[in-house]
Parts: sequence; structure tokens; C-alpha cells
Amino acid sequence: MSAAQWSEPGGVQGAPPINNTMDPAPAVYAALDALGISYERYEHPAVFTGEDASKHWDPIRATQVKNLFLRNKKGDRHYLVILEISKRADLKDLVKLVGDDRLSFGSPERLQARLGLTPGSVSPFGLINDADGSVRVLIDQDLRGAERLIFHPNINTASVVVSWADLEKFLGTRANPVRVITLAGS
Repeated sequence: MSAAQWSEPGGVQGAPPINNTMDPAPAVYAALDALGISYERYEHPAVFTGEDASKHWDPIRATQVKNLFLRNKKGDRHYLVILEISKRADLKDLVKLVGDDRLSFGSPERLQARLGLTPGSVSPFGLINDADGSVRVLIDQDLRGAERLIFHPNINTASVVVSWADLEKFLGTRANPVRVITLAGS
């Protein structure tokens, strides 16, 4: 893959996004602070793949996760799938689990419109930008009860570590439907 190409953990490819907007991380930290959620912050160079992220996350004692932004065939339903970074999400199996039609990766434009995020920065904390709660959250069962989980705070130059209980607390304040599912391992 050339330096001008990138691939998000879910396989979305294209030119690296240019983020000319303000840093979205402070809004995430403010939301976590307002909920009394403890977290650890880490800064690092921009990452666009799970492999890139692992280089910075390996020294951190936490379960590494990836977040996939998906849409159904008609484009009228959107999903945020959260799973362990080394696990593969079979979209055909996901379709069966959620009872929707064909799923595919959402475009950078859809991602921006629904969650206010750019590719490489997908995170459950993007739900703070989904005022109507239309994005459906699917979390792999294997993450349930993890002591510590690591995510981006809506930007790919930083990471934040929270507990499973605090992730649940955060999600409980959002209007988004949340479902824990069992994804086949890889």
C-alpha cells in the first residue's frame, strides 16, 4: 500500500483524510468528566490501521479494539460495531445477527454526517455527535467485562482507556440502541 493510501481496520481505503476541524478530543474528555468516568489519555502520531495503532497501544495494559462504521444496503440504517482489534467481522454473519439487508462500510461522508468523525478516528465517543441516536451500536460479547478498553477520543492522534463498566455508563447516556452480540472468532 503506498504512503498515499490508508486502510482503516474495517478495510475502508482511500487518501488519508485531512482534518481541518478543531480537535474533537476535548469534547470527549468533557463528556467523560461530566459522567465521572475515569480514563487515561495517550498522545501518539496519527494512525490509520489496527497495525499502526498496535505499535502505540502494545505497551498499554488494555484490550485493543477496533470500531467499524457500517450501513445497510438502502443506506437508511447505520451501525457502529465494536470488537477486539485482531478479530474479523464477517459482514454476512452480521447481517444474520441484526436481521438487516446487506451491510457495507459507510463512506467517509456518511461517517462525518452521522458521527462527526473522519476515517481512522471511529470510536463509540462519536455518539456524542449523533443527537437523534440513529446509529445502532453492536458490541462483541468478548469485550464484555474487559477490565480496560482502549479507543480513540474521536481523533486518531490520541487514545483513551476506560473500563467496560464506564463504557456501559457512557453508552447508557446516549439515545443509541446498544446490543451485545456474539461474533465468530478468527
